[in-house]
Amino acid sequence: MIKAFGYAAQAPKSPLAPYEFTRRDPGPGDVVIEILYAGICHSDIHQVRDEWGGATFPMVPGHEIAGRVTAVGSAVTRFAPGDLAGVGCMVDSCHGCPSCREGLEQFCDHGPVWTYNSVERDGKTRTQGGYSNVIVVREDFALKLPKGLPLSHVAPLLCAGITTYSPLSRFGAGPGQEVGVVGLGGLGHMAIKFARAMGARVSVFSTSPAKEKDAANLGAHDFVLTRKDGWGAGVAGRFDLILDAVSGDHDLGPYLGALRRDGNLVLLGAPEKPLSVHSFMLISRRRNLTASLIGGIRETQEMLDYCGEHGIVSDVEVIPVEKVNEAYERTLAGDVRYRFVIDGATIKR
Repeated sequence: MIKAFGYAAQAPKSPLAPYEFTRRDPGPGDVVIEILYAGICHSDIHQVRDEWGGATFPMVPGHEIAGRVTAVGSAVTRFAPGDLAGVGCMVDSCHGCPSCREGLEQFCDHGPVWTYNSVERDGKTRTQGGYSNVIVVREDFALKLPKGLPLSHVAPLLCAGITTYSPLSRFGAGPGQEVGVVGLGGLGHMAIKFARAMGARVSVFSTSPAKEKDAANLGAHDFVLTRKDGWGAGVAGRFDLILDAVSGDHDLGPYLGALRRDGNLVLLGAPEKPLSVHSFMLISRRRNLTASLIGGIRETQEMLDYCGEHGIVSDVEVIPVEKVNEAYERTLAGDVRYRFVIDGATIKR
């Protein structure tokens, strides 16, 4: 077994604290990765506080992992020691169901093995995430990272990046299309960068007038302030695609009203309470309300390659692991542009 060290939550209301545990010895198809950077995702906070239910403890969060390969199994062909490698939200799947065969492992019929708060395919070994110094993962679920980009800024691409790239790619965002982004945070800022790079006209919806300058700096063409009643009238029937990255309770009606006929509103956030929709908002213009969950390994690699070609990275604030609890509170307060990333060099016994 490989000795590992990280920061874990011991219970839903406890702060993250130093934690020693073990990783499995690498098998023939495994790679061992020294974790250099780990992004902090809002879903990490939901998980360690058991806000979605089903949390098990101790829990080492983190599924935005960028690092360097230190060892490989005898059957590994895609990686060698010294290579850069990333790990996202999944570390395994059944490999045999229709979704897995189509490269959509996130929808594995038997359930993907999540990077943390999950159980390996052996049915007993619990997974632990990236707020740690090392991880062992199947070669199939390790990703090649683009060269020439700062690793600290690449790490959030493994979740925030693919979560926004996937629906933009799926619905064909490009020249001549109007794309809206609801919420300017970790997901929203990546959606702006991708949609702009793909050639779409991009608008940001936000309740905060202070976000208008930030939206413009990120490449957005327009800004829609949603604080006042009736704001939707000015954008009715305008958009082909809207990505909704808000995790709190909000009214979907005005965003559906902003869609053209056959337009798509894609939910990316996961509010604690159910959202409701009046069916007439869909029926009247044959609008579509759908959602998206990260992407498969093949599409995630495609996204990373795209970022390498276009120089796209996340905007981050790098912190030592000792400030992780402070970073959680600042994330909840919206006090970060736009992703915290833990410096792996600070994760020491």
